[in-house]
Amino acid sequence: MTTDFSRRRFLGAAGAAGAAVAAGAGTVAAAAPGQASTPSGKKLKIVAISCSPHKDSSTAKILQVCLEAAKQTGPNVETELIELAGKKMNGLVAAGIELEPGQRDDFPALVPKLADPAVGGILIGTPVYFGNMTSLCKEFLERCMAFRKDKFALRNKVAGVLALGAARNGGQELTIQSIQAALFCQQLIVVGQAPPSSHPGAAIWNDKSNKAGVTGNEQNVKDAKALGERVAQVAAALAGAGK
Repeated sequence: MTTDFSRRRFLGAAGAAGAAVAAGAGTVAAAAPGQASTPSGKKLKIVAISCSPHKDSSTAKILQVCLEAAKQTGPNVETELIELAGKKMNGLVAAGIELEPGQRDDFPALVPKLADPAVGGILIGTPVYFGNMTSLCKEFLERCMAFRKDKFALRNKVAGVLALGAARNGGQELTIQSIQAALFCQQLIVVGQAPPSSHPGAAIWNDKSNKAGVTGNEQNVKDAKALGERVAQVAAALAGAGK
């Protein structure tokens, strides 16, 4: 996926899900609703990052629903779930504070995964703690300063945000907006859900009384699928517009 294309080509790519559009010397094939169209044989990867401090968390489970929906949008779409649980992000490094000798740092291993040209979409998911993202999520976003310094290495990749709260209205939307603000600073293309909902992100309710878990809530599943679908659709359109 190219990181340098004109405004005209970007606007054309945005409509690729509905009809063929101009893309330099070639064209992007028309895509049916809910489908992502990519150049024949070109791999498109969507990566989801779970910012819960718990392994195999509800956040990771609902992000997997996003990824499954993304994968269904096209035959060339691949997905990967990355859990930050158990990892050390050391956000202070972004402020120029050096780590002590032997101090663990797991962020560098994520850099090639996210900067990979095949990665067209990134999903960020976090539980809501005291009305906002987890400290692990905040540290991760701060460490993404490395991508800004590297000529905005994440520029023009597509991003979507999911927040999971213990209450129906437990701060999910504020958390989504907070993460989106950080993503805009990376020159990522931030999107919301696919129609018909078209909400800014996926606000998930982790209802503890539901024995089926977070994925047992029908609305949660709909919202997660709509987010994953939209990220994949736009990423595919932009990949088709690239060289």
